[in-house]
Amino acid sequence: MKYRLLDLLACPHCKDWPLSYIVFNETHYEYKELKVQTPFCKDYCGLKVDYLNKIDITTINCTECIKREIVEGIIICNKCNRWYPIIDEIPIMLPDELRNEKEDKEFLKKWKEKIPEKILISGLPFHL
Repeated sequence: MKYRLLDLLACPHCKDWPLSYIVFNETHYEYKELKVQTPFCKDYCGLKVDYLNKIDITTINCTECIKREIVEGIIICNKCNRWYPIIDEIPIMLPDELRNEKEDKEFLKKWKEKIPEKILISGLPFHL
């Protein structure tokens, strides 16, 4: 998942924005002659984890950000305590009724050392 998506993604349940995230694995892609206008995001820099109007844009390197991908991680809504896995670079942001409890719990077990206790104990829609 590209960091720039955090400028766009909102919680499907409560519509809160911006969302928090934790990276478990990341990769870096090289692109020839990649030129990106800075700032690339409109309102929120996912890489700097802050609103653009609070960041000195001279410290932002949007070209480097575009080259980075979150391979495995978790997206967290701090308002409703829901979490969404990032698997194979894809954020899985389904509504509760379409989620697979078994798969979600396996994800939590696999990464429990890196996931906040709050999510492991009381995260929605599933927890350990």
